[in-house]
Amino acid sequence: MSQPPFREPVHVYNIPQEVLSGLQLRPSPLASLDPSSVDGELPPLITDPEEISNRTVANALTCALCLGVSFKAIDEQRLHWRSDWHRYNVQLRIQDPKSQPISEEKFNQMIEGIDESLSDTASEGSDSADSPDAVASLLNKNRQNRRHRSPSPTSAALPNIPRAPIWWYQSPNVPDTQFGVYRTIFSLDTPPESSLDELRKMQDGGENGRLWTLFMVAGGHFAGLVVRVCFPSTTKGKDGKESKKGVVKGAPKPEMEILQSKTFHRYTTRRKQGGSQSVNDNAKGLAKSAGALLRRYGEQSLREDIRALLDEWREEINASERILIRANVSNKRTFVDFEGTPIPKGDSRLRTFPFPTRRPNQPELIRCLTEMTRVKITRLTEEELKAQDQAILDSLPKPKPIPRPVAQEVTSATTPSRPKLSKEEELIRDKWRRFLDMIRRGRTESLKSFWEKESSALLDSDPNAKVPDWVDASEGGGAGWTLLQIASAAGQDEVVRWLLEDLRSNPCIALPAGTSYGDPDGNNSDSDAPVSSSNRRVAYDVASTKQTRNVYRRLAWAHPDWWDWVGEGRVPSALSPAMEEEREMKKTGRRKGMREKAKEREAARLKEQAEAAARNPPIPASTPKAQPPKPEPKSGPQKLGSSSAADKEKQSLAGLTPEMRARIERERRARAAEARLKGA
Repeated sequence: MSQPPFREPVHVYNIPQEVLSGLQLRPSPLASLDPSSVDGELPPLITDPEEISNRTVANALTCALCLGVSFKAIDEQRLHWRSDWHRYNVQLRIQDPKSQPISEEKFNQMIEGIDESLSDTASEGSDSADSPDAVASLLNKNRQNRRHRSPSPTSAALPNIPRAPIWWYQSPNVPDTQFGVYRTIFSLDTPPESSLDELRKMQDGGENGRLWTLFMVAGGHFAGLVVRVCFPSTTKGKDGKESKKGVVKGAPKPEMEILQSKTFHRYTTRRKQGGSQSVNDNAKGLAKSAGALLRRYGEQSLREDIRALLDEWREEINASERILIRANVSNKRTFVDFEGTPIPKGDSRLRTFPFPTRRPNQPELIRCLTEMTRVKITRLTEEELKAQDQAILDSLPKPKPIPRPVAQEVTSATTPSRPKLSKEEELIRDKWRRFLDMIRRGRTESLKSFWEKESSALLDSDPNAKVPDWVDASEGGGAGWTLLQIASAAGQDEVVRWLLEDLRSNPCIALPAGTSYGDPDGNNSDSDAPVSSSNRRVAYDVASTKQTRNVYRRLAWAHPDWWDWVGEGRVPSALSPAMEEEREMKKTGRRKGMREKAKEREAARLKEQAEAAARNPPIPASTPKAQPPKPEPKSGPQKLGSSSAADKEKQSLAGLTPEMRARIERERRARAAEARLKGA
């Protein structure tokens, strides 16, 4: 294998000219999936044969962006670059790298509707202050159209495409070799196709070189570094002669120079538990331990030390081209969220490290700096590159199923849209819901007061009014029912009595057609009167309890002239007080007879047990022989030759004081007296 035309490692700010001159951007395998991604995107191809034939050879006076338009002199080309047409195509490419440029005729048609005319700088060579406004208006209109454009099914089904952290290049001068550069070192608005131009500009260090500032903070550890990543283009040596890249003749060629460095640590995190004290205080409340006080003091000291260091390095930070910070959200506020900070919010120089980092210290900062400023070099063949790209595509999550617009139309057609109600309508519906809830729950007293206040507004004081159509019938009774029918279905006999007697509700009103509630034949009633079967239902038919049905029957006897109770009201028969008294007497007699029968059955059972015992007398049990008393077990130390009760008593009183002995004697005499009293 032949030697490469460069020496490794390659510094990103010192790429050999033989490699840099032939570099070409290698398209990313993810670019074919994500139409909105700009990673690895190449300039859009022109497919029109006439436009391809009109393109001139390289190094001619042409504009590759504006459909290859050619010029006879360099002055004409410069005028074209300042024209509105060229500026619009440039901004259009920045907004959408896959967009096709437009022709000059189409551009003129687009600006016909604008009142202020644009200057024709390509022909007259004059500038106009109105041109940027017109171009901006066209770009805003294009941006809004793209924003409101409905996504295609293909783009909706694509997975979340990750952004590649490295842009890869290849050069025909070095075959089968790929060069990678972290996209973090480029400007934020640099598209991939323009990265080569910026990479070539990076090789020039300018008068003062290029500076980077790096900060890391985590777990109370802080590390900061200011480094010159690229030396000035020219500098003078000891002999007074200029040398390129800031290298004195005869000296080794350096790549970077550390200008400032600082590391320190403060106690902010509890050992082996992790998490800062401020996070723990926000989650669990303010801790009052000594360790918590030390950690809070450490956090405050860490913030003050970092901000003092930023003020000390203010000149180097302001001159830095890139500022890289590794910190969480709360720690990042330490750098940007205070008055007089050299790193304001939204600074375009701010970056994060595009790879995992370890504990903040100076060796780790140098490792990360070396990783970011060295060109990644791989040597893969075309087959290996294709296999690698395919492996990347296979590792992506599977796309979501494409939504079917037909199903959406069916869903929208079958689901009716609910009308938007006014505040007055919402208030009326709320009153209706409360009114019906009181009826179903049997709150008679609340119903009476509510009827006095709201009956005129809701029902025009008509107790036979129908319930509105929007009422749900799932709880018993709904649209088209009367209040009496709803109370009957709920089994609230007191509410039914109040509606019939006080409000004179009509029990003969039929239920709405198609209602299948209750027994059509009235078989729930305890009356023996025949009831004709009919499809017509009234309030009595939907009564769910016997007490509710008896309310109708009592009123049919008490006020037979009020309604046609038996005919239209479908009440089987009237229930008089005499009939209820007779029914209660029958119930009382039945209960008394049941009690007497139960007593007779118990007496017969006892008599049978006595006769069985007389026929089979029990066998007397044999008297057990008297057993001699067992000697009491001896416990404690025993004195030889003394086993009598007196001796035992003396032994138990041995060693006691006279007062304790007298107390024990009194207790013994009291127990003896109690025993004599029980025996008497």
